[in-house]
Amino acid sequence: MLIGIDASRAFVAQRTGTETYSLQLIRAWQRLAGPAMRLYTNGVAAADVARSLGRADSVLPPHMTVANLPWPRLWTHMRLSFEMACRPPDVLFVPAHVLPLIHPRRTVVTVHDLGYLRYPEAHRSADRRYLDWSTRWNARHATVVLADSQATKDDLVRACGVDPAKVRVVYLGRDETLGPVQDASTLAAVRERYGIAGRYLLYVGTLQPRKNLARVIEAFGRVADWPAFADVQLVLAGKHGWLYEDLFGQTARAGLSGRVIFPGYVAEADLPGLLSAALAFVFPSLHEGFGIPVLEAGACGVPVITSNTSSLPEVAGDAALLVDPHDVDAIAEAMYRLVTDAGLRAELARRGRENVKRFSWEKCARETLAVLEAVGKRKTDK
Repeated sequence: MLIGIDASRAFVAQRTGTETYSLQLIRAWQRLAGPAMRLYTNGVAAADVARSLGRADSVLPPHMTVANLPWPRLWTHMRLSFEMACRPPDVLFVPAHVLPLIHPRRTVVTVHDLGYLRYPEAHRSADRRYLDWSTRWNARHATVVLADSQATKDDLVRACGVDPAKVRVVYLGRDETLGPVQDASTLAAVRERYGIAGRYLLYVGTLQPRKNLARVIEAFGRVADWPAFADVQLVLAGKHGWLYEDLFGQTARAGLSGRVIFPGYVAEADLPGLLSAALAFVFPSLHEGFGIPVLEAGACGVPVITSNTSSLPEVAGDAALLVDPHDVDAIAEAMYRLVTDAGLRAELARRGRENVKRFSWEKCARETLAVLEAVGKRKTDK
């Protein structure tokens, strides 16, 4: 059996959730003895793939090969489609985005979330239309759809009319190298690198409306002048997404310049230290298909504020303060509790370290591979 994998997002320079998912699955599969796998990349050669997977000899394991298919635009629907028409694998796995227009008879695709349906105002019109089309295309044409959470599966069934039997829930994993950083010089260096003066509340992720950052800033503004917050900053770290520009204006209008800082994309090597030094991780997102950042914070022993909606209660368990993401007062109250209550911070940190043990990329990879092998063996009438 030959399993084809759309690896076009796995080896980009700056990874967010879907890119991390793609890369971590491939990293785990390289260590598992299994069927042959062909990685389809856009301009990334086999030696570079091997180095990205941490292979010092720059050679892939025997069961993995790379089909490097460089193409400037519309790579999925043009270049990958052409490859599928000429040299299809037994089963194709697309871990993010959308199935190519031409694809094998047996396919598995991951749908990460349907946030665009629940919060259409958080997306540009053209993006929303494309997301809707691509999600329905995936659901209709894939042999099996993987969902990151039960919440996403429920959305697929309810909003897109997908047969529940067609959807498998496979939880994502976490970076198991992440852990608390306690070295004072390392923590001080990270603070200096990102322009952080003192204690801080932290968000890490793409700056976009779905992440609810306007309400996070508003909530912080309601407590920023209180004595307990005199030396506390709000750090909103991450690359710019879409419809993010007014966050800067909002900060200035609220008189919070210097108290709310935007340090940009966080290098992977700096993430453990940046998380470990935070008072709390603030992630009251409007909608998430899974919520990897919640696990990253938990692994580093940082108490979490997150939403009581979508998949986030599934991921956070009892290791976070859950709030209504639309309730600014509730977000502000949660901030106040974690800034002022060291005992609560310690208890949530302990629970977070326990909670993350439920998730691993090896577990995710094994469960996903089992689905791919089962689909690859199916008979089809197409």
